Amino acid sequence: MSKRSALIVVDVQPDFMPGGPLACHEGDTIVPGINRLLEARCFERVVATQDWHPAGHASFASQHSGAAPFDTASLHGVPHTLWPDHCVQGSRGAALAPALETDRIDLILRKGTHPAIDSYSAFQNNIGPDGTRTPTGLAGWLSDAGITHVYLCGLARDVCVLWSAEDSQNLGFETHVLWSLTRPVTPETDGATRTRLEALGITLIEEDPTHARSAHE
Repeated sequence: MSKRSALIVVDVQPDFMPGGPLACHEGDTIVPGINRLLEARCFERVVATQDWHPAGHASFASQHSGAAPFDTASLHGVPHTLWPDHCVQGSRGAALAPALETDRIDLILRKGTHPAIDSYSAFQNNIGPDGTRTPTGLAGWLSDAGITHVYLCGLARDVCVLWSAEDSQNLGFETHVLWSLTRPVTPETDGATRTRLEALGITLIEEDPTHARSAHE
């Protein structure tokens, strides 16, 4: 990997793993591969994002009368999927996964902390009441560190990884998605996710990069 590269580990949290309220398909299976990547020290910087919602967050279906999880509602004038209550601040499900090698992480970025605004992307919050997407500060932090290349892994491939990758590319970073180290909420979305990423020129790395690295050493 480039010495000017950063790895972003997106939302590897128990609530997105089997048994959690918003479980991704096989979400727990990516942790060993991510740990191997961290142990290889391939990146100049490593960032982990963490969904960190206050109780009663506006994106929760429980806050909308008559709504069920995965229904769509208007939030600040745009369609928004309503989610099961998940990653509530201070809960066990909101912690980073216990098996994740957190000592290799340089920055933990908590997002979705505003009770009325969701935050899929690591780089920008979702649209808020004023109709804009406010920055999280990550782009500036990476730029100050001289980062030019961004690699993404984590959960969920079809939501937070996807939005983070799109924003990363649009903000001028050369962006790569480690496809084998991501998992979707549902595999049925994989075709649409690939199409959106490839349309922006984002590189999809299909194989486990630690295996590929070992094969060439």
